[in-house]
Amino acid sequence: MNDRSSALLNVYTSRYTSDVAQDIEFEWDEENRKHLAAHKVTPAEFEYVLTNNPVDLGYELVDDEDRYRAVGLTGTGRLLTVVWTPRNGSVRAVTAFPATVSDKKAFLEISR
Repeated sequence: MNDRSSALLNVYTSRYTSDVAQDIEFEWDEENRKHLAAHKVTPAEFEYVLTNNPVDLGYELVDDEDRYRAVGLTGTGRLLTVVWTPRNGSVRAVTAFPATVSDKKAFLEISR
């Protein structure tokens, strides 16, 4: 595991401490930007959520790829669910969308 991969693992296991969050590099391309746009989410909002103490909602393996899910606030107060995967030492956005009722509930319970 290289230093970048270790930092990504710490993002998840340390509940996104601000020290770790500052070192995150995001991987963006036409595909994931377009997917977020379909849900009316910008890359800046996605990055803000992940770097500002989101609530971990879970992890699953999808097609041999680790997928992490979290919920958090954007800089303008939108509550988003974000899904990401570590790839090549960076965080790759998989999707993001307005938080579901159950994700809102989890956020409110854990954020107290």
